[in-house]
Amino acid sequence: MFPAQTEYHRPNSVTEAVDLLASNEGAKVLAGGHSLIPLMKLRLVAPTVLVDIGRIEALKGIEATDGGLSIGALTTQATIAASDLVNERAPLLAEAAGMVGDPAVRNRGTIGGNISHSDPASDLPAVLTALGATLKVTGKGGDRSVGASDFATGLLENILGEDEILTSVSVSSIPSGAGSAYVKFAHPASRYAVIGVAAIVGVSDGRCSSASVVVGGVETTPTRASSVESALLGSDLSDEALDKAAAAVAGDFQGDAMSDIFASAEYRQAVAAVYVRRALAAAVSRAG
Repeated sequence: MFPAQTEYHRPNSVTEAVDLLASNEGAKVLAGGHSLIPLMKLRLVAPTVLVDIGRIEALKGIEATDGGLSIGALTTQATIAASDLVNERAPLLAEAAGMVGDPAVRNRGTIGGNISHSDPASDLPAVLTALGATLKVTGKGGDRSVGASDFATGLLENILGEDEILTSVSVSSIPSGAGSAYVKFAHPASRYAVIGVAAIVGVSDGRCSSASVVVGGVETTPTRASSVESALLGSDLSDEALDKAAAAVAGDFQGDAMSDIFASAEYRQAVAAVYVRRALAAAVSRAG
């Protein structure tokens, strides 16, 4: 199908892009285009104005910061996956970025577009929540910072105002001695995560000293697996301890698990424990 007629703008700066959004009600931001363009072709969305930010160079690139990384919103997933800096400081993010879609998607899709689309089956929102990432948002009122865990508010919904753009992502380095892993049950055609699990496990003297576990794809926003984290802390990380911790994820879902043509809510919740167990085992094996 063909999208509805729309007015097209290609700003050269964030300020110009924000001005265009503020002055055109219902305008949509175009970054990589892998999410928005298909929706437009299916006439599921029909913006009268498109603001293409894809050539704003200030929104691209990866920089080292004190204790972490700053990543421009237009940095592609392929660039993140291949970055030595990301692999050194936040290997969890590099691993997940390398699992997004296929090479065509990763070479065009951006971290900012992925997050802003707020698809619960996307890989990066769960990973950035596990990493405790901070997102910089820019609008007519200036800049503001939002925690990754607070960004998405529902299915394809988030805290962005109509004149706001996600401009960068700040990530802290994974602590020394910690291991991390991202695993997912991928839909065979789209490679979206029916279930995706991000885990960071700190180990000290053979016991779990810290844990961050987030499940994506089950509920409409990433699910913090607090029960899993609590079960892990202080444990000896034996197979039995990991089994017990993974099983605890059942208590972290709030009763609004998604059900669709790919998997029922009951199936998602049942299989989540399997992928939590796999993520924990991989993270522990990489610790130290």
